[in-house]
Amino acid sequence: MNLVATGLVLIAVGTPLAAAAGALLPARNRPLVTGLLTCVLGVGGVLAGVAALGGQLWSLTVANLLPLSSAVFSVDPLSGIFMLLIGGVSIAAGVYSIGYTSPGGIHASPLDETESDETGADSGDSGSAHTAGSGAASRTTQAMLPIFVGSMLLVPAAANITTFLILWELMALSSLALVLSEHRERPAVREAGLWYAAMTQAGLVAILLTLVIFASGAGGESFAAMREGAANLSPTTRTVVFLLAFVGFGSKAGMVPLHVWLPRAHPEAPSHVSALMSAAMVKLGIYGLIRVWFDLLGGGPQWWGVLVLAIGALSAIYGVLQASVSTDLKRLLGYSTTENIGLILMAIGAAAMFAADGNRTLASLLMAAALLHSVNHAGFKTLLFLGAGSVLRATGLRDLDRLGGLAARMPITTALVGFGALGAAALPPGNGFVSEWLLLQGLIHSLVGAGSPDVIIAVTMPLAVGVVALTTGLGVVTYVKAFGVGFLARPRSAPATAAIESPRSMRAGMTLAALACAALALAPSVAAAPLTRVVAMLPTMRYEAPVGGDSVTLRLAGITGSMSPLLIALGLVVGMIVIAVLARWVAGGLPRRSAPLWGCGGTRLDPRMEYTATSFAEPLTRVFDNVLRPEQDLNVTHHAESQYLIESIRFRQRVPDRIEARLYPPMLATANWWGEWARKLQNGSVHRYLAYGFIGLLAVLIVVGLTA
Repeated sequence: MNLVATGLVLIAVGTPLAAAAGALLPARNRPLVTGLLTCVLGVGGVLAGVAALGGQLWSLTVANLLPLSSAVFSVDPLSGIFMLLIGGVSIAAGVYSIGYTSPGGIHASPLDETESDETGADSGDSGSAHTAGSGAASRTTQAMLPIFVGSMLLVPAAANITTFLILWELMALSSLALVLSEHRERPAVREAGLWYAAMTQAGLVAILLTLVIFASGAGGESFAAMREGAANLSPTTRTVVFLLAFVGFGSKAGMVPLHVWLPRAHPEAPSHVSALMSAAMVKLGIYGLIRVWFDLLGGGPQWWGVLVLAIGALSAIYGVLQASVSTDLKRLLGYSTTENIGLILMAIGAAAMFAADGNRTLASLLMAAALLHSVNHAGFKTLLFLGAGSVLRATGLRDLDRLGGLAARMPITTALVGFGALGAAALPPGNGFVSEWLLLQGLIHSLVGAGSPDVIIAVTMPLAVGVVALTTGLGVVTYVKAFGVGFLARPRSAPATAAIESPRSMRAGMTLAALACAALALAPSVAAAPLTRVVAMLPTMRYEAPVGGDSVTLRLAGITGSMSPLLIALGLVVGMIVIAVLARWVAGGLPRRSAPLWGCGGTRLDPRMEYTATSFAEPLTRVFDNVLRPEQDLNVTHHAESQYLIESIRFRQRVPDRIEARLYPPMLATANWWGEWARKLQNGSVHRYLAYGFIGLLAVLIVVGLTA
């Protein structure tokens, strides 16, 4: 049997079995069985993805399975890379969920209200203290998890509009149910679910219009017919299709300004669900955009690329700025996803610009960078969200200002999260370093190479290089803050002091994600051939090999550039060993004596003397004050006996999402006004309703008569 078909059979059979197990089994058995079956679904996705990237093709048509249509499936290299990505994340999340949702595994001690003023600062982020609620282990959540994973894995295999939309909506609804898992415990969950539902359904409308307009002009609903009929579309229709696709799929990806659901939904969902959403689901927005734009439409004019590049740059900078000042660990990771989606969109936009300019070498390289960064981001973001869930389980906290000291109490989680932070900060030997290096190489070679006479490219590429450099620098600051404040130094609260290491299954899930990150970081040349197959199937590129190399060195094809992540890692290890040996040798002959650490004249160090996440980010908040516009409140309480003696000082700082605050309230006000006005039309009169229908029918007939 074809290996792709084997993987899809595992997905098709395993999904209903896993859902039934989650819904019917008793509580003591549900986590183990559901988690293992979710892993089986992930294995199916990995098998199908690896086979497709290896050159195997597969298609299937099941007639009369869906209303008024057939179910059509087809797997090619583009489908394969995203099925491999989703499958890998699902395996790690499935293993992790066993311990996270087991009885006793979701318990954590909440922060006592009497300790809430310990840091003297409030970032304004939600969820500063709560437990990982029992909703994560409920029958509904356990049943929805495999449905969510199975639908995500089948979306890239869908090959006609009806199949694609049904699977897409199934993915959206099941993920909404998972986001609402703990809605009984916290009101913030219900608010997050409302925002997520609204944004995902608005995106679905845009995607539906995209595919309907495209299919009506192409003369068929199958992707093959749309691909063949794309040449018959007028330039105006092609532009409308592209813009709607960009809005619809960009909403699912979490690009600015359609990102508002992401920093809400990710923190409130169970942590393994957050990993699936941030590492896997948002990538299907990238998949849909590439499929419609580069495969079905066959590319487009240069200004499409400029638009995507600009939105990507805005998303990258704004996302990393919000992450750098956030003190809620999971909210920080949510904004970091917006940042990385921005980098991916920048690579895609630049690739489209070079493809329209005829430079297939750089276009292929940048598309390979976008795909590789999608995979890399899936790896380190899975690891980081699972690590955040481990912290949440142990302490009941997401607020970095109240954490600290976890390195001594949770050493394995600390080491794994530290490695994930290296990848997210794009520092060697992290896996994010490799794909961001490819992105920079593609942008820089447009400046230092033979050059292009195109003025737009000459202006935009230097700006894009600056955006990537700024984003990378702020990303380093963000993860130094998250790791240093959250895991090092001394604990700042009683729950952090009492933290213990996570169960074995949770550590195993994080370890699987870390191993995948290590493989991508140290041997990225293994991905050269699969990336070449994906890029080669896109009509406007089809360059022979954008990247290549041996087991040690990654080389760029057609331009000068090479890198060896393995040698860089070995150099770092050797350098640290040499420094340690020299330090020990130099200090070996000196007498040793014990003395208390100098503490500005004090002899007792207290956690209140440490930097908090809020204070660490204060310089950035001041530098980018015009963008972030933080809201600060300082309350000074004096002693009743004397106004010159201060009893307490409380400082609050909140950094709201300014794009959301400026853009969405007017839209919501307009929607409410429209709803109130529409309510007046519904007075219960059957005659009025019949008149509405008659007027609507006349309007449709007039439009058809004028346009036929």
